[in-house]
Amino acid sequence: MTATAPAAEAAVRKSSPGAARGPRRRPGRIRRIGLPYLLLLPALLLELLVHLVPMVIGIVMSFKELTQFYIRDWGIAPWAGFDNYEVSVDFDAPVGEALLHSFLVTVAFTLLSVGLCWLIGTAAAIYMQDTFRGRGLLRALFLVPYALPVYAAVITWVFMFQHDNGLVNHVLHDQLGLTDKPSFWLIGDNSFIALLTVSVWKGWPFAFLIVMAGLQNVPRELYEAAALDGAGMLQQIRRITLPSLRPVNQVLVLVLFLWTFNDFNTPYVLFGKTAPEAADLISVHIYQASFVTWNFGTGSAMSVLLLLFLLVVTGVYLALTSRGRRTAP
Repeated sequence: MTATAPAAEAAVRKSSPGAARGPRRRPGRIRRIGLPYLLLLPALLLELLVHLVPMVIGIVMSFKELTQFYIRDWGIAPWAGFDNYEVSVDFDAPVGEALLHSFLVTVAFTLLSVGLCWLIGTAAAIYMQDTFRGRGLLRALFLVPYALPVYAAVITWVFMFQHDNGLVNHVLHDQLGLTDKPSFWLIGDNSFIALLTVSVWKGWPFAFLIVMAGLQNVPRELYEAAALDGAGMLQQIRRITLPSLRPVNQVLVLVLFLWTFNDFNTPYVLFGKTAPEAADLISVHIYQASFVTWNFGTGSAMSVLLLLFLLVVTGVYLALTSRGRRTAP
């Protein structure tokens, strides 16, 4: 019996269809595993070409004394080391002082814009959870600012903010009488309010869309049970809606922060190449340092410093939110 057992086991393995097909499956499995990476390869190459290569070139440019005299061949520009960074962070000098002012303006603008976008978008999404006549039309109207091309939308606001014949002054001064005289919205201190208004107007529909999608995963039974227990609308929002939306809000706030802090199109179209001091966002400030004064080395150093700041803020934010998820009951 001991002699025939190995032979019988070998015959069983030989007659097994799985054993016969085993060696032939391997190339197919390898092809199936490698297919997703092959499909991702064009996107990775495009990402490398569009983002990573210019980023590396910008970092190299930040260490060069690249001015208008070396635009034709920037590779021969003298090596400046960390001089461009020292000039950028020297807050007692005019360049560093202007950069610090622009940074503080951008921080205040970003915090206000992100906070208002989230607040308005969340309130609108919660309101849209109830069924009423015309909800679909109103939901579509809410998404119009997000769907419009940014240049068309901001140019429209430029006309509305005009001093003499703009709609904003016509409503606030001529019709409502809230101001003593027509205001200048695109210059002076009011430019910050104008920039914030446009940013919130075109940004809150995105928050509304994301929060509304997140609310679809909150069971209606929770609200019904809370209502039976005597919880009001504010208590339901505080105890059910906001905790359920925590993962969605964590991603939403981060995306809004990065988009708003790096926003260049809105202030550029609204004010042109030279933004007022009250609305001097850091993206426009870096553009002016690079393409107006023709000092690409200093502008590249400012861009690298901005990149490092955003990386640090993003890392700290992700660490805090992930720790909050782990400690949450």
